[in-house]
Amino acid sequence: MTRVIGLISGTSVDGIDAALVDVVGSQTDLKVNLVAGKTFPYPANLRSQILSVCSGSALSMAELAQLDDAIAREFATAALTIQAEYDSAELIGSHGQTVYHRPPETGEKYLQDGLMGYSLQLGRGSLIAELTGITTVSNFRSADIAAGGQGAPLVPIVDACLLAEPNRSLCIQNLGGIGNVAYLPARKKRENQNESEISALGDGILGWDTGPANSLLDLAAVHFSGGSLTIDSGGEWAATGTPCQALVEDWLAQEFFRLPPPKSTGRELFGADYFDRCLVEASAYHLSPADVLATLTELTVASIVGSYQAFLPAMPDRVLLCGGGSHNLYLKRRLQSQLHPVQVLTTSEAGLSVDFKEAIAFAVLAVWRVRGIPGNLPQVTGARAPVLLGEINSCWHGWA
Repeated sequence: MTRVIGLISGTSVDGIDAALVDVVGSQTDLKVNLVAGKTFPYPANLRSQILSVCSGSALSMAELAQLDDAIAREFATAALTIQAEYDSAELIGSHGQTVYHRPPETGEKYLQDGLMGYSLQLGRGSLIAELTGITTVSNFRSADIAAGGQGAPLVPIVDACLLAEPNRSLCIQNLGGIGNVAYLPARKKRENQNESEISALGDGILGWDTGPANSLLDLAAVHFSGGSLTIDSGGEWAATGTPCQALVEDWLAQEFFRLPPPKSTGRELFGADYFDRCLVEASAYHLSPADVLATLTELTVASIVGSYQAFLPAMPDRVLLCGGGSHNLYLKRRLQSQLHPVQVLTTSEAGLSVDFKEAIAFAVLAVWRVRGIPGNLPQVTGARAPVLLGEINSCWHGWA
């Protein structure tokens, strides 16, 4: 058993999710026990700065270094706090805070320009290791990108190890700022299956970013509330509105939704500029704030359902939601309506916390990194081969 702390702040930038986890086994025999989980909100000024950078605000190199260190210190504090009442962790897996994500060019464009992807997560692991005294694995996405991949999504293989069912196909739909899906075909695990058969475990697994989830909804909540709200809690405001289907159809014409996987995206596409364009286009329909929220919710729903219909070999038997958007009851109802008769539940109902599943995943990926086990799935990210994910930042007592 290895005690690990998983840390991540997603594209919603609503705080650092910290999970203290006991990890047993490696892949085909993987088991995790969530000892403790907590979300640590960013200080308001730091969150504001991060969101500004994610929206394209310029930084000097000195300001970038200061921001990197400030995020690392918040992550280190979260790690120390989450384990304060328990036996100390042996390892930290820190995803960091994404502030920029650029997918690689594809097709003829890639052949012409050779533009690889690039993804920047702040909160440097070396400082976290120094402040906590715990070996820290960080910068998980760069190796996959160097191998020609998107660097995302990285969690589907962990989902397969923890959630795959023998007689039922699943879609694990994460609803963070950006939505992403892992498709897990029904699979029986053989009793004598070993680590050399991990490639077989990956057979049939698919994954991609589906588009905006909470990013546009959160921007709308802030905009229409004059800053008094940061989210539409439970989707209660949106539930009082009426979606404008004509607008949804117009927005779905955006090129990203038509691209086949592998694909990934971020606030660079579905952020403040995109939301401003949505507001301009919505004004022609004289929509109320509730109508706009309902319409943006419908965009999230339609993008998810449409991508399933376009890119899956068959519709899943069951969809399990996770991430902050899984608490949006209006969004969940709309998904259930559009996916019927497919059952829509949450990963918590399958035994894996909706709020800390991503942090748990990066705890697992950290264990795999120090054990020399590749953590990406090339058919999901587009990488040329499986690679080791993450950089190991050792502290004074090293990895045990």
